[in-house]
Amino acid sequence: MGYVFDFQDSRAYVDWASQQSHQQTTAMQRRLMIDLLQPVSGESILDIGCGAGSSLLPLVELGLNLTGLDPSPYMLESCADRLGHRVDLYRGYAEDLPFDDNSFNHAIFFISLEFIENPIKAIEEACRVAKDRVFFGFLNRFALKGVQRWRKDYLQADVFNRARLFTVWEMKRMVRSVAGSVPMSWRTVCQLPQSPVKMFQTIEESDIVQRCPFGAFVGMVATLVPRFRTRPLAIRFTPEKHSRVLQGSAPVGTAAIKSTPKDGRCKTFSPESGLWELDDESPFVRNGR
Repeated sequence: MGYVFDFQDSRAYVDWASQQSHQQTTAMQRRLMIDLLQPVSGESILDIGCGAGSSLLPLVELGLNLTGLDPSPYMLESCADRLGHRVDLYRGYAEDLPFDDNSFNHAIFFISLEFIENPIKAIEEACRVAKDRVFFGFLNRFALKGVQRWRKDYLQADVFNRARLFTVWEMKRMVRSVAGSVPMSWRTVCQLPQSPVKMFQTIEESDIVQRCPFGAFVGMVATLVPRFRTRPLAIRFTPEKHSRVLQGSAPVGTAAIKSTPKDGRCKTFSPESGLWELDDESPFVRNGR
């Protein structure tokens, strides 16, 4: 189940996320998510651990069918206040999603896997309900220069002290332990200290910088492919053998037709001789009479 935000945590997170200094970082993370996931209008997306809806907000504008799930009723209330009826919201846990197989085109984790008790089970459930791609947005434990940035941006909020951080290699290993050797791609952002200078933002969003595995935030997408090939069930069946005698033709061999005369002895009709013969082979009736 992991850590569930209570009322105070929910209020603290919403207040923290609404600060102007954090919105630039959040916008950069959202752009990375959309660039990697590449959703198409009309597709369906499940946000696992949607929280207050920060990751759902840019997806609403793309004409997607959105569903959010979170274990905290207070975070769901904040999300509903923010997005209204544009998102279907469910209370539940990532390790036991209340949806059928292949219910969505995509599933996303946006800084939520860090608070889940069993991330492997959560990934397994995400791969079960999604049929195309799964996006993982997480804080990088191996951030270099960016470590000061995520500590400043996130750990000043008490709720992030309970977060379990991952690396690019750990996440790839967990995903492939569940989904197999599926195609995966990743990039990072928040490489540099936050700055209002546009040049820093341009450097942050360059392909070369984003391929460095030490950014404070990692975006990773796994393209799901079928792992099993179904086959028709083979059932062994031996048909019964039936004699094929044409109507009107004489049977071959001794006919299994018997009669008992008055003297108590059995007689059998032989098509070869045209006689009814007693068991002692003495003629009894010729031509069937």
